[in-house]
Amino acid sequence: MLSVLGVLGGAGGLAVIATVVVQRGKFKADAADTLTDAALTLVQPLRTRVTELEEEALVARSQLANSREQVQQLRATVWDLRGRLDRWRAAILAPDATLRKIRALVAESDRRPERP
Repeated sequence: MLSVLGVLGGAGGLAVIATVVVQRGKFKADAADTLTDAALTLVQPLRTRVTELEEEALVARSQLANSREQVQQLRATVWDLRGRLDRWRAAILAPDATLRKIRALVAESDRRPERP
């Protein structure tokens, strides 16, 4: 009788061990699923934010390019105006300056096309 109980107990013990082994695999899979879901929950807002930041960076780069172009145009305009003022100053301070010569220089400057 003891041997029958031992065999039944051993068989029950094996069943318990087999159940634990099977359940352990299931626990691992459940844990992996839980971790994956948690990671995706955390990563998705980051992906969204990265996408927003990339779009903002593109807009900023475009604005920077436009600003650089405007600065270049302003520099060219300032360069032209500085040259014009230097010519006018030289004409005004010239020893042989006359009102007629200065007016002619100013009129000529007004007719010149501006640089693009």
